[in-house]
Amino acid sequence: MIKVGIVGATGYTGVELLRLLAKHPEVSIECITSRSEASTAVSDLFPNLRGHLNQNFSNPDVEQLAACDVVFFATPHCVAMEMVPKLIEAGTRVIDLSADFRLRDAELWQQWYNMPHTCPELLDLAVYGLPEVNRASIKDAQLIAVPGCYPTATQLGFLPLLEQKIIDPLQLIADAKSGVSGAGRKAAVATLLTESSESMKAYAANGHRHLPEIKQGLAQAAGSDIGLTFVPHLTPMIRGIHATLYGKLNKQCDLQAMFEQRYADEPFVDVMPHGSHPETRSVRGSNVCRIAVHQPQQGDTVVVLSAIDNLVKGASGQAIQNMNIMFGFNESLAIDTIAALP
Repeated sequence: MIKVGIVGATGYTGVELLRLLAKHPEVSIECITSRSEASTAVSDLFPNLRGHLNQNFSNPDVEQLAACDVVFFATPHCVAMEMVPKLIEAGTRVIDLSADFRLRDAELWQQWYNMPHTCPELLDLAVYGLPEVNRASIKDAQLIAVPGCYPTATQLGFLPLLEQKIIDPLQLIADAKSGVSGAGRKAAVATLLTESSESMKAYAANGHRHLPEIKQGLAQAAGSDIGLTFVPHLTPMIRGIHATLYGKLNKQCDLQAMFEQRYADEPFVDVMPHGSHPETRSVRGSNVCRIAVHQPQQGDTVVVLSAIDNLVKGASGQAIQNMNIMFGFNESLAIDTIAALP
């Protein structure tokens, strides 16, 4: 049994962590922090947890958190890096769901997040928590940077093609759609029901914060520079990511067989049968990424369809997948849930 702390547990990724960890047989949740909701019962804020968690939110306390075996940060960007150095010094393992440790280049991080990184010395220590790529490094890591939702769906779709060098790495396109929960649990006009319902729009077409993260991972897979056009869209649904990915083939091969072979031993990547079209509803509430690969008219363009739940495989479920690997548990423990339909 390991002791777990969660910092910033009042957002959507926070409640997903609580929902999944509450049923984890190897976890004891020691502290659940929130400055804004300190002393409030967790089940009062999140009634779905009534009968499963009887704790109150508390103010973050480094000494209390350092007594845990692992601490999750489900906080906005730029928050974790203020507390993580003290936890690392205390020997506590950290799993950060924000972007604070995803980029290896501190100057690039500052460019996209508009402030200096306060502990750049930890960027080399952080392991990027995409299990399908870094499983061996995750096992012994003290600090995990959980991938973002768009980067997870996009990288898993492109990885087999770049690893086998059968597409031009300089001509990649990612057209991705997200449900409104990806914007977080905050008051914002753009995500009000009357503003987002029955409408769809692209945003950040000139550059989204996830772009350098995606390019970093894809460049590692390709072993070369990456040229990527990434355009995210907001869609009128609560949760889910659907990424339609385009690449230019430089040689012919059996794409279906290649994808099936690449992910044959991955418990949370489902390569669907030839001709399939994955739906976001088929992964809602689950830690699964469903992928289908197409070659329209047998031409030189490959189209990969990748669907995940942004709050599970795109955030909290993947974070727990990392924790399971770190502590030697069955990788699927507490996150092998079936998607909820309808």
